[in-house]
Amino acid sequence: MTQAGESLVELTDVHVVHKARSGGLFSRDRVYALTGAELTVAPGETVGIVGESGCGKSTLARVLIGLQRPTSGTVHFEGRDVWSMPGAERRGAIGTSIGMIFQDPATALNRRLPVRQVLRDPLDVHRVGTPDERDERVRELLDLVGLPPGAADLLPGQMSGGQRQRVAIARALALRPRLLVADEPTSALDVSVRAQILNLLGDLKEQFGLAMVFVSHDIQTVRRMSDRVVTMYLGRIVEQTPAAAVPGAARHPYTRALFSATPGLLSPIDPIPLVGPVPSATRPPSGCPFRTRCWKADDVCATEMPPAEKDGDGLFRCYHPVLSGATDRELISQAQERS
Repeated sequence: MTQAGESLVELTDVHVVHKARSGGLFSRDRVYALTGAELTVAPGETVGIVGESGCGKSTLARVLIGLQRPTSGTVHFEGRDVWSMPGAERRGAIGTSIGMIFQDPATALNRRLPVRQVLRDPLDVHRVGTPDERDERVRELLDLVGLPPGAADLLPGQMSGGQRQRVAIARALALRPRLLVADEPTSALDVSVRAQILNLLGDLKEQFGLAMVFVSHDIQTVRRMSDRVVTMYLGRIVEQTPAAAVPGAARHPYTRALFSATPGLLSPIDPIPLVGPVPSATRPPSGCPFRTRCWKADDVCATEMPPAEKDGDGLFRCYHPVLSGATDRELISQAQERS
């Protein structure tokens, strides 16, 4: 068990490199999905992961739950090196302690099984309790996520998208995990249902003292749900900031640009302009990966990845950080001057 003050999960210098077929039959490119990731998640903490599509958010989530073995680096769960454990021990430790909520409940749930069996499967696999106790746990789980007892006899295809996601959340909670990893849990749902699912996740987190990693492209939702916001760009973690401090106190130019491009309730979108597309993950730029689009970049940014700099309770990797408290209007003017 985790001792007081210890991390629940800790990633140290984690790299994930995939081999992808390129032009020729025997030609393969390397895809740098995750590079030098350093991350800790404390018991009871919610960490939000934001970034553009393809930045490595889902790869990071798969590493956290033990579905993706790092090419190099270490993953510790409750102080134990996950990938030094024998396979059966690892599956038991991770499977019973971490719950995963996937993006699309329509594909994440077995459409041929009734909800009762979907929820019983984790209990059966890990041999938790007697058959009667497992049935009782299924009833408890349905009640936890606000579904009626009769839902146990339905197939996933007979339910709405919101109901299916409630089943997916119930399944993730079946073994009473200490960590939930939610990978875009509301992106496949109607807007009218998203708030209900987010409120449910928040209530469950408080009720059971869960730690949660919340992955989403919707950065305003991440800020609302999280204690800490982690910004990723091209497979790298470039900033970690207390959620209450973003965006005004964020120091990395990319974090500021990302938040400026998000609509607010009372203000229109006024994004900080970035030049050019996101570089390829097969041929990332030298040095800081954001330098090819950054209005503050110079020659030093191409030398090597900036070291992590501490800023209060946050961390950032940038040679030319934004001044804390700088307004978007000031940053837009700076970016326009450099373009």
